[in-house]
Amino acid sequence: MNNIIDTNPVTQRVHESAWAHVTGKALYTDDLPELQGTLHAALGLSPYAHARILKTDLSKVKASPGVIAVFTASDIPGDNQCGPIIKDDPILADGLLQYVGQPVFIVVADSHEHARKAARLAEYEVEMLPAQLHPRAAAAEGQLVIPPMHLRRGDAQSRLAAAPYRVQGQWQVGGQEQFYLEGQIASAIPGEGNTMLVYCSTQHPSEMQHIVAHALHIGSHQVQVVCRRMGGGFGGKESQSALWAACAAIAASHLRRPVKLRADRDDDMQVTGKRHDFCYDYDAGFDADGRLLGLSVQMISRAGFSADLSGPVATRAVCHLDNAYFLSDVDVRALCAKTNTQSNTAFRGFGGPQGALLIEYLMDDIARHLGKDPYEVRRSNFYDPDPANERYLTHYGQPVADNVLQPLSEQLHQEANYAARREAILAFNRQSPVLKKGLALTPVKFGIAFNVTHLNQAGGLVHIYLDGTVLVNHGGTEMGQGIHTKILQVVAHELGVSADKVRIAATDTSKIANTSATAASTGTDLNGKAVQDAAIQLRRRLSALASRLSGAPETAIHFSDNQVTAGDWTMLFAELIQKAYLQRIQLWSDGFYATPGIHWNAAAMQGSPFQYFAYGAALSEVIVDTLTGEWKLLAADLLYDAGQSINPAIDRGQVEGGFIQGMGWLTMEELVWNKEGKLSTHAPSTYKIPAVSDCPAHFNTRLFSNVNAADTIYRSKAVGEPPLLLAFSVFFAIRDAVAAIHPDFKGHVPLAAPATPEAILNAVQTMQSTLK
Repeated sequence: MNNIIDTNPVTQRVHESAWAHVTGKALYTDDLPELQGTLHAALGLSPYAHARILKTDLSKVKASPGVIAVFTASDIPGDNQCGPIIKDDPILADGLLQYVGQPVFIVVADSHEHARKAARLAEYEVEMLPAQLHPRAAAAEGQLVIPPMHLRRGDAQSRLAAAPYRVQGQWQVGGQEQFYLEGQIASAIPGEGNTMLVYCSTQHPSEMQHIVAHALHIGSHQVQVVCRRMGGGFGGKESQSALWAACAAIAASHLRRPVKLRADRDDDMQVTGKRHDFCYDYDAGFDADGRLLGLSVQMISRAGFSADLSGPVATRAVCHLDNAYFLSDVDVRALCAKTNTQSNTAFRGFGGPQGALLIEYLMDDIARHLGKDPYEVRRSNFYDPDPANERYLTHYGQPVADNVLQPLSEQLHQEANYAARREAILAFNRQSPVLKKGLALTPVKFGIAFNVTHLNQAGGLVHIYLDGTVLVNHGGTEMGQGIHTKILQVVAHELGVSADKVRIAATDTSKIANTSATAASTGTDLNGKAVQDAAIQLRRRLSALASRLSGAPETAIHFSDNQVTAGDWTMLFAELIQKAYLQRIQLWSDGFYATPGIHWNAAAMQGSPFQYFAYGAALSEVIVDTLTGEWKLLAADLLYDAGQSINPAIDRGQVEGGFIQGMGWLTMEELVWNKEGKLSTHAPSTYKIPAVSDCPAHFNTRLFSNVNAADTIYRSKAVGEPPLLLAFSVFFAIRDAVAAIHPDFKGHVPLAAPATPEAILNAVQTMQSTLK
C-alpha cells in the first residue's frame, strides 16, 4: 500500500503539555492527590564511607513524634537488591556500609517532616574500614566493579614508536549531578491480592516493576508502575529510581497503607550516583599535518561502590573515543574503579562525552604542538565518506555510512565566519594584556542505539473510540524532552486526524510490557516506530472498509483533516469509525519495533552497535579575565543534524538545552568529597549549574538539512544526548584564551575540567610561570 496520508509529518507544534506546564496544571508524582491514610517515608543514611555495623540503635527513631514504623534489610520479604545488571547494590545496607549516604533503614511517619527528622536520630556502633575515595588509586590496587575492557586495532605501540611527533600525559574530567528539577519520588499503594501500584518518577517503569516484584517476593504481574511525566531525568532516573520505588513499596506492603517517599535535594544528592568522572593516561603519535598515526589510552572511571551501569557506560566511552576521527592503530583500556562513594550511573551521553572529550583534548594538543589552527587539525583527521577508503571504518568495525561531518562542519565554518573571527580575536588579544578571547569549533559524531542489542525494541498500543478520538500508550517516558508530542504527531499523521483528537496516556507497565528505558536517545526512534506500526494496522482495516463503502480501490483512500476521501467521496473519520464498529472491525491495535542491522560482540568489542550516527558542530567564543579566572561565553553557533526533524521547535530546544548542560559539566559543576568521604557539594548552595545569565547574547541554533540514511521514523534523527557534546567548543575556547597569554606559544595548555575560575587561574599562572 502506498502512502495514503496527505499531511507532512515534519511540522511545527508546541509541546503537548505546554499549556499544563504554563498554567501549573501538569501533574507530577508529588502532585497526585493523596489517598486517605497515606503515610510518608524517609531514608536513614550511613554517616560512614566504609564501616562494618556492629550495632544499630533505632530506639530514638521509633520514639520520634509521628513515627509509625521502621524497616531494615531484615524486613525485606524478597531480594534486597536494586542493581540493574550485577546484583551488588542492596536496597538497604545489611551489615556493611559502603559510602556516606547509603540507605540503612526506612522510617515511616504521619508526615514528610516527621519522617525526615526521625531518620537523623539513628545511632551506630561500627568497625571502621579503609575507605578508597580516588578512582586512580582504586584501579592501581585492582579494586574494580567489573573486569577491565580492552579494544585493539592494528599495532599502536609500533606506530607510536615510529611517529615523527608524540604527546603523552595524564588528564581527568569531573563528574556531574543530574540536578533534575523534580527529585526522586515514588508513591506505593497496596491493592487486593497482594498487588502493588507504584507511581514513580522514572525513566524505566519496567525495571521498577521487576525490582519491586523481587523485593516483595511477588510476580511482576502483581506490580503496576505508572509515570505520566518527570520533571527531568537526564539518566539519573534510569536505574536509580529503583531504590525509591522499592523502599516505598516495602513499607506499603508491610503497613497495607499508601506510602510516599519523596527525597529532599540534600538526601537525593547524597544517595544517588552521578556522571562518572574519568581519569586518562594517553600517548598519541602524529605526523606534521597533525594526522593521528597511533593512539594508546587507558580510561579509569569512578564507578562508586557498585557496578550499576558502569559497564555499559565504559563500553560507550570506548566506542566514542574516536568522536569524528579515524583511528588506524589504537589500544584502549577501560577500568571501572570501585570507590566508597555513590554508585555512579547514567547521565546524558552515557560515557560517550567522556570518551569523545579526550580525543578532542588530543586534537587541541596536537594543533598547539605543531602551531596549527585546531580546526584544521580536526578536519584533517575526519572520517572519509568513501567506502573504498580505509578511513571509513570505526575502531570497533562499524562503517561510518552516513558521514556528513565535512559538509556540516564546513557550513558552520562559513556561516559563522570562523576565519574572520579568528583574525579579530588575534588582534584583540595582541592589544589586551588582561582580557583574552578564545575561539573553538568542534564536531560531534554520536552513535544512536543501546549498546546492548536486545534493548533496542519497543511496543505501542493505539485505541480508536467511537467518537473518532484516539488514545495511545507506548513504552517511552516523558521527562520534558517531548517524546509524547512526537508520538502524538506520528499517530495523528498516520490516521489523518488533528492533534486534538489524540491523547497520550501515562506510561504504564500494565499497558506496554517489558519496555526498555527511555535512554540512549532512542525514545522516539523505538516508540515512534512501534506506534506507527499499530496505527498503520488500524488504517489498513479502515481503508478496506472505506473501499467497500466508496467503491474506490484501497490505494485511492486518503486520510487527512479528520476526513476519509476517495475522489469525490468523503466521510468524516468519526463516522467511518462508527460504521467500522457496526461491522465488528477491530478498533485497537498493538505495534512492535525492533531496530534492524545492529550487533555487538562484547568480548571482542567489535561490531555495529549503532543504527546510525547523529552529527553536529559548534563554534564558541569566550572572554577570560586572566587576573581572576572569570570567563563569559560571548557567542555560540550550533549546527545539528536531526535528519528530517519531526518537530524542529522541540529539536532546537533540545540542542540548546544539551549544549548548556554540557557547558555546565565542563566549566562550573564541580563535585567535591571531603576526607571522610562525604559529598560536600550536595545542595544548590555548593553545587552550581548554569543559569539564564550564562547563556550567550549571541546564541544561534540551526538544524542541518539532511534526511537520515537509516529507516527511522520519518527519517528523523535522535536529538537527546548528542547535543551535549557541542559544549566541547566552550571548554576549548577557554583553553584557546588561556593559550593566548603568549601569542607564539606552542605546547600543552594545563587546563583542568571542569574549567572553573579556580582551574582557569591555575592554568594561567602555570602558563605565566613557564614563560618567564
